[in-house]
Amino acid sequence: MDSKIRKTFKFVVIGGGIAGVTCVEQLSYSLPSDDVALITAGPHIKAVTNYKQVAKVLEEFDVEEQPASVLEEKYSNLTVIHSPVKRLHTQSHLVETEDGHIYGYELLCICSGAIPKLLSHDKPYVLGIRDTDSAQEFQKQLTKAKRIVVIGNGGIALELVYEVEGCQVIWAVKDAAIGNAFFDAGAAKFLTPSLGADKQERVAPCKRSRYTTEAQTFTADRHRQGRGSGHTEPGSALGPDWHRELVLKGAEEASRRVSVEYQCEVEKIFTSEEMLNSQSETHALDTEKWPVYVKLTNGKTFGCDFVVSATGVTPNTEPFLHGNSFTLAEDGGLRVDDHMVTSEPDVYAAGDVCTASWEHSPLWQQMRLWTQARQMGWHAGRCMAARVLSETIELDFCFELFSHITKFFNYKVVLLGKFNAQGLGADYELLLRYTKGQEYVKVVLQTGRMVGAVLIGETDLEETFENLILNQMDLTEYGEDLLNPDVDIEDYFD
Repeated sequence: MDSKIRKTFKFVVIGGGIAGVTCVEQLSYSLPSDDVALITAGPHIKAVTNYKQVAKVLEEFDVEEQPASVLEEKYSNLTVIHSPVKRLHTQSHLVETEDGHIYGYELLCICSGAIPKLLSHDKPYVLGIRDTDSAQEFQKQLTKAKRIVVIGNGGIALELVYEVEGCQVIWAVKDAAIGNAFFDAGAAKFLTPSLGADKQERVAPCKRSRYTTEAQTFTADRHRQGRGSGHTEPGSALGPDWHRELVLKGAEEASRRVSVEYQCEVEKIFTSEEMLNSQSETHALDTEKWPVYVKLTNGKTFGCDFVVSATGVTPNTEPFLHGNSFTLAEDGGLRVDDHMVTSEPDVYAAGDVCTASWEHSPLWQQMRLWTQARQMGWHAGRCMAARVLSETIELDFCFELFSHITKFFNYKVVLLGKFNAQGLGADYELLLRYTKGQEYVKVVLQTGRMVGAVLIGETDLEETFENLILNQMDLTEYGEDLLNPDVDIEDYFD
C-alpha cells in the first residue's frame, strides 16, 4: 500500500464543516511552513464569517458556504482534496479516499460531523435535513406539498416549522412542550403563539453570498441512502440561518398552519398502497388520498405529501472504525481528552463526531451545536500546532461556560451555563421575567449564585449575566430585584 501513497502531509483534517475548516485555518495560520491537507466530500466548505466576540465566552458569527478554492487561495500551505474517505489506517498513518488515492499524515484530525437519525431508510417520502443538499431537496419537494408531517423537537425542527408557508404542518414532538432541548415549558409557552401569527422581521434581512455547483444532481432516493450503501456522502452540517437562502413555500396560498401533536412518536409509516391494506383510520382532517401516512403513538394517523425526519443526529464515525481501535463514548462519538486527542496515536477529533470525555467544568456541557464545532476545531488546531512546537497548552477558556446564541421563531435566543438546570437535581431556584411578545428571561440560581440563564428577545443582558455566572457572585441580597425591569442591572454590577 505504501507504494500507492500520493503524498504525505504534516497535518490532515477530514471534514469541510465548521470544525474542520476552523481547525485547518488555525493550523495553516500558526504553522505556515508546514503542509496541511483538508479532505472533504463536497466542493464547498462552511466558513465562519462576521465573527463577533460578544463577551468573554459568548460569540456570534455567520456560517457561509464557500468554494473550497477560497481556502486554498488564502493559505499557500493548504491543499484541498475532494473525495469522501473510504478507510483510515491509524497504525500506518494513512487515509484512503473513495477516488482510489492514499495520503499519509503525521497528525490527523477527524471532523466528519454527524448524520441524521432517519426514521426510515427504506421508505419513500421520508426526508432528513442536515446539509445544504438535503435542505435544497426539501425546498424542491415543498413547492408541490399541501401538508407535511415534521417529526422531532430539536433545532432544525424548531426553525423549519416556523419558516414553512403555504403548507399545513403537523408537528409531532415526543415531549410535553416544544424545544425541550433548549427551553423549559415557560419559554415554550412564550414562543408557541408565534406559530399562529404572521412572521415579523425583527432584524435586518441576513445577506450572504451563495455559491452553487453546476451538474450536481440530488434526489430524495439519494438522500435516503445510508452511508453503507456507497451512494451518498453527507455534506457539512447546516449553520445558523440555513433557511435564509431558501424559499420554503408550499403549494397553497394560505400562510402558516401548524398543528402540534405532543408526547407522541412515530409508530409506523405507510405508503398509500400499504394504507389501503391496513386497518388504521386516518385522522378526521383527511378527506383525500395522500402519498404517505404517519401513524403516531397517540393513535392518530395523518396523511401527507412527505415526512421530515428531524429526530437528531449520530456521530459520523463509520468510515474510521474498521480495523482501528477507537474508544467510543456511550453516544457513539469518538472519545477525546482535553487536548482533543482520541485513543488512536496521532489522531485528534473535533465537532459533532467526537464526545468530550474530560472532566467538564460545572457550567459546561456538550450539545453538538455549531458554536461548539467552531470552538472544538479551533482548540484542536491549537493543540496540534502546540505539539509540533513542543509547547504546553491548557484547555481553552470557552469550555468553562456553555454559551450559545441563536434565533428561534425570529427571536434572539441566548443560552448560558446550566440554562435548563441540567444535572442540578432539585437543588436550584428560578427567577422569571416574562413580557408577552417581547422577552422571556429565566435565571437559574444555586445557593444564591447564578449558574444558568435563558434570554429570549432583545434583553441586552447577556454580557452581564455571563459575568455573574463566571464570577459566581452571591446574589442572595438582591432577590427578585435581579430581574426588576426598573433596575438597570448592567449599571448595578459594573
